[in-house]
Formats: sequence, C-alpha cells, structure tokens
Amino acid sequence: MEKKYYTLDEMLDEDLGKIGTPQRDAFESAVQEEIRAYHIGEAIRKARQERSMTQEQLGELMGVKKARVSKIENGHNITISTMARAFKAMGIPASLNLGGIQVAL
Repeated sequence: MEKKYYTLDEMLDEDLGKIGTPQRDAFESAVQEEIRAYHIGEAIRKARQERSMTQEQLGELMGVKKARVSKIENGHNITISTMARAFKAMGIPASLNLGGIQVAL
C-alpha cells in the first residue's frame, strides 16, 4: 500500500475550507496574531539579555513575578500596556504605529 502525503494547504483546505472562507480567514488571522506575539516576546527577551538582566530583575521593575516575564517572552498574553511596561522598565523608548498615527509607549 502506497502512502499518501498531503501538504499543509491541502489539510487546511480539507479541515477549514479554502482560502477566503470565514473559518479559514479566522484561522489565518489567529496564526498571524500568534506570530506577532512571538516576535514581540523575542524582542523583549533580547532587550533584557542585552542589558544582562534576569527575568526576575525585569519582573521587579515591571511589578510582576518572574513567571509572568517568562510568559511575556514566550508570546503569551501580551498587551500594549504589558509591552509598554517592559520597554519602559528597561529604559527603551518605544512607539506603536496605528495606521499612520505614532503612539509613544
């Protein structure tokens, strides 16, 4: 018996529908959001490490526990206020572009 191999797109088409369907679009949007959160967490981790800080030290400056810093750096539950607190605690000026409007964090 010969094995049948499927591409990721074929599996997604089967399970969620073709690109452009509401269920597939919702899935694709959620994946993109997770990727953005991952990159933000990585930026926070890199900045912390460049400053030779531990997660515990950053947590103290942010007013959170080490476990929360770990979750942030792993891309979990990152909010704009969390990003702002992390960057501010490390003395990093940061801003967010909201459709052409720059907002200082």
